[in-house]
Amino acid sequence: MFGAVASGELAFPILSMLILVPVGGAVLVALLSARRPEFVKLAAVLTSVFTGALSIWLTIAFERSAEGFQFVSRHTWIEQWGISWYLGVDGISLFMVLLTGVLFPIVILGIDAHHKNARQEKRYLAWMLLLQAGVMGSFLSLDLFMFFIFFEIVLVPMYFLIGGWGYENRVYAATKFFLFTMLGSAFMLVSIIATAVLARDNGVGQITFDLVVLAEQSNFAASTGRWLFFGFAVAFAVKVPIFPVHTWLPDAHTQAPTAGSVVLAGVMLKLGTYGFIRFGLYLFPEAAWWSRSLFLTLAVIGVIYAAIVATMQSDLKRLVAYSSIAHLGFIVLGTFAITTQSLTGSVLQMVSHGVSTGALFLMVGMIYERRHTRQISELGGIASVAPIFAGFFMVIMLSSIAVPGLNGFVGEFLILIGSFPTARWWTVVAATGVILAALYLLWAYQRVFHGEADEANRSFPEIRAREVAVLAPFIVAIVFTGIYPKPILERIEPAVVTLVQHVESRSGFVEPVPGAVAGTSDQEGN
Repeated sequence: MFGAVASGELAFPILSMLILVPVGGAVLVALLSARRPEFVKLAAVLTSVFTGALSIWLTIAFERSAEGFQFVSRHTWIEQWGISWYLGVDGISLFMVLLTGVLFPIVILGIDAHHKNARQEKRYLAWMLLLQAGVMGSFLSLDLFMFFIFFEIVLVPMYFLIGGWGYENRVYAATKFFLFTMLGSAFMLVSIIATAVLARDNGVGQITFDLVVLAEQSNFAASTGRWLFFGFAVAFAVKVPIFPVHTWLPDAHTQAPTAGSVVLAGVMLKLGTYGFIRFGLYLFPEAAWWSRSLFLTLAVIGVIYAAIVATMQSDLKRLVAYSSIAHLGFIVLGTFAITTQSLTGSVLQMVSHGVSTGALFLMVGMIYERRHTRQISELGGIASVAPIFAGFFMVIMLSSIAVPGLNGFVGEFLILIGSFPTARWWTVVAATGVILAALYLLWAYQRVFHGEADEANRSFPEIRAREVAVLAPFIVAIVFTGIYPKPILERIEPAVVTLVQHVESRSGFVEPVPGAVAGTSDQEGN
């Protein structure tokens, strides 16, 4: 079902270049002399900008009506084990690739990390470029072994970015992040190997790590598929993160440098939600349908729990971190509702969350640079001295709340309306999370920006031209997606329709007619 389409191929190996260019840039930055920091920064900027340009080109050249993988690049790597350099992109991964390509140059150009010396700046930029390559590889890989390599590569640069350029408890947060994600990945590695080996005797006929072959030709027994699915699910649940394996995220976000928080929220967390859709539903549709009640319940608990905890936070950055967990819960809800509308909304919401929450972390970082505090009680009255800064924050905050006309609304609306036919009561409970999000974000905005500024806040600087340039792409994406999401949705939907059809053919699940509610009790898994 997900084979490559010839109309979407280019002679130029654009997908390979999206990975190899930042890898080459990281090596170049590491080799350049620290005595010429201007050359180091120039190399990093040019590399990230070129990668971003490639991702934009990819999006423009992508054929919107095609269902399969496009721009496929495939080269045998380890023939006897069935491992290949196998890359492809479809509507489910396209905009995550675009977001990764555009976000990194904005972060590298627009955020000054606090480097003690030029040698530290070299390391910082090299880790950032390697992280970009790892994220790109994770979104583009169609070989399970390759996916695992890239999925693990991202841990290393993020560990050093948090531990080397974070705040006072950075080593603890980096270590906790690494241990949680490594433990989850260990389960996935076992499942990947077991899937390849067992598939040989269950329909495939040979050992292969080819995602498409395994998904289309394997014929696992129900119990086998469920065990294999849960090995993948543990890794993805930690990466999202889903309640109750979420505890590493607030610490990682709070202690990470601003650039680390933006990248973590913008694209890295999506490796978990993307993994559930690309590998969980596609490889093990019966197991995903069978276990959906568990994941729907955990998703809803995460939405409500994280929203309540966010309301009680005194640290503005930690509040945004918990809001991120709540929003990711909506994406998991839409994923396991398994309807075309809910899955389309989940894919769109992955992009919208990356834009809105990434921008929130950027602005929280700007506040910290000015006031050297993130304590809400020590802020206040900022709108009276920096009204333009407050206006930017308000637009981004409203997009996170999912106000109609902004990007967050479209994805959440599709998730809720698409989830209702197959997961009615979970959807009803999760909808209260929208109200709670408005509560904690509006209350935080009121305490930080309204009121009378005290002596410490009266000197709060207005937003600078460079900061406006950094935030402008986020604002444009927020407004454009909220008003006119059609160009995005029409590229996402064909791949989602094909995936839902695949789940139907393998699990016995039948998607309800859009808009139909009557007679759904047998679809709710109760």
